[in-house]
Amino acid sequence: MGEKDEKSPDGVKYYRLSEIEEQNSFRSTWIIIQNQVYDVTKFLEEHPGGEEVLREQAGGDATESFEDVGHSTDAREMAKDMIIGELHPEDRDKIAKPVESWVTSLNDEPSWWSNWVFPTLAAAIITLMYRIFTQESE
Repeated sequence: MGEKDEKSPDGVKYYRLSEIEEQNSFRSTWIIIQNQVYDVTKFLEEHPGGEEVLREQAGGDATESFEDVGHSTDAREMAKDMIIGELHPEDRDKIAKPVESWVTSLNDEPSWWSNWVFPTLAAAIITLMYRIFTQESE
């Protein structure tokens, strides 16, 4: 099935991404988890979450979905029996997603409105509150 039947020096069989993407039918369903290629065809009907969960990920990278669910140790052990090889190293960057950062770096230039509008608005509100407070006390 391999396009070139490439193997690593350790004897691990490599699969190209294009070949894995073709394996997305009921006859053959492959997924990628942590760059490992899994043939889950025989497991479709047994999967506790239903076969549609696996079918949605068929032929592609299921790492995020697999990790988000929080599979048990038993599930991870069972999955090891389905490993048929690894994603070819040259194709790994094709499925890699950029790391999202929730922190704003200091190199980002603040926009003009955050430098002027917020302080001006705060000053206007404070002035308005001061005038209302001083009018009531007279």
